[in-house]
Amino acid sequence: MGSNGTTTPSLPDTSHLDGVNYLFGHPIAHSLSPLLHQTVYDNLGLKRSQIPLDSTDIPHFLSLTKDPKFFGASVTMPHKVAIIPHLDEIMQEGKDIGACNTIFLKQDQNGTRHLVGTNTDCFGVRDAFLQNLPAGKDKDLYRGHPGLVIGGGGACRSAVYALQKWLGCNPIYIVNRDISEVTAVLTDCKKAGFGDSLLHVQTGAQASLLAAPGAIVACIPNFPPKTPEEIEARKVIEVFLRKEEKGAILEMCYHPTPWTEIAEISKKEGWQVILGTEAMIYQGLEQDRHWTGKGLEELPSKEVHAAIAQALAARH
Repeated sequence: MGSNGTTTPSLPDTSHLDGVNYLFGHPIAHSLSPLLHQTVYDNLGLKRSQIPLDSTDIPHFLSLTKDPKFFGASVTMPHKVAIIPHLDEIMQEGKDIGACNTIFLKQDQNGTRHLVGTNTDCFGVRDAFLQNLPAGKDKDLYRGHPGLVIGGGGACRSAVYALQKWLGCNPIYIVNRDISEVTAVLTDCKKAGFGDSLLHVQTGAQASLLAAPGAIVACIPNFPPKTPEEIEARKVIEVFLRKEEKGAILEMCYHPTPWTEIAEISKKEGWQVILGTEAMIYQGLEQDRHWTGKGLEELPSKEVHAAIAQALAARH
């Protein structure tokens, strides 16, 4: 048993590896993260692996970071906030978003290793848009246009951060069925210094009076709206999608299928649909940038895309 009463999973033999990192979270059975990183390491000729650690035992995870072979970790739910106090340092984007999904090591002049946390989810959102620009368009396509984020959870904060900081969207509309979640997002983002342009759009009538967004990030599960709040939120989304000006929508939901109801409506209305696997891939490549010291252009992006597409196809 782990120190907090949870079962500690047995781990595979790593004696043949030069380096290990962990995917630390619960539940993680469906995660494509280990496949993504293995594809990177195999293509770079590195004897490394990401080991799934399906656990809620933070002290046990921290003990694994002492292993000389340890070089980092992907951190997922429910640990993205809880892990922060255990880190030696957190980078600005992790501080601002209030969540850590990546740990890498920094060595000081005495050779002591320090755990550094960051958030690469926001880079995943940024690069999903920038790496999928329509032909002939440059990266300033979205600058000065409104952005729209659908949802109110952790992914929503990363999306707001990316749309404002890198894509230059202004203002940023928030649409969500739960007012208390939106209030929390507005409060957190303002406190972190990137929430002043946020606008909660609550009704279809309100949406009809606003300028069309250029970039949309949908951060909600794929299900048909049932409650009055869900039905109104869907109406707001549809009003924005039907406006004359069209842009790109990143549909973050890719499990169990990357093609959602919102993606289908968006395509019918003439929007460019970017699948959530793009954000997942680019946040993972940003992690490997920290773990390998290589730039994005040096990492095997094409091979990773092929491996993820094949894995998703095998699930259906």
